Amino acid sequence: MKRVMFVCKRNSCRSQMAEGFAKTIGGGKIAATSSGLEASQVNPTAVEVMSEIGIDISNQTSDPLSDFNPEEFDAVISLCGCGVNLPEPWVLRGVFADWELEDPDGKPLETFRQVRDEIKDRVEKLVDSLTKTGAKA
Repeated sequence: MKRVMFVCKRNSCRSQMAEGFAKTIGGGKIAATSSGLEASQVNPTAVEVMSEIGIDISNQTSDPLSDFNPEEFDAVISLCGCGVNLPEPWVLRGVFADWELEDPDGKPLETFRQVRDEIKDRVEKLVDSLTKTGAKA
């Protein structure tokens, strides 16, 4: 089973939603975790927009990337353009992608929904590529 790390600056919105989608869409096929360059808390609006589509991320936690070992992950996905700030061992995993999605924090509910839907599409493609070809993000 492939292990995926979703990483963002604060691990509060985008990476949390990606983790929720990956656990739902990729359940039994991939293992997903999320972290941040710094830890904060899971954004309540991210929890709300995910619950609108039946995914509960309220029990997820915001954890710093430094708590994890890059060697334990097959794929690393940056959601905020922070890939340039990641320590080199994270960028050199078998699969690395920087999705550079808009930060919905502090923005209207509709922005959260748009970012959520974009993350869903990308996670679906990621799960498909990791479970079929095992190589591309």
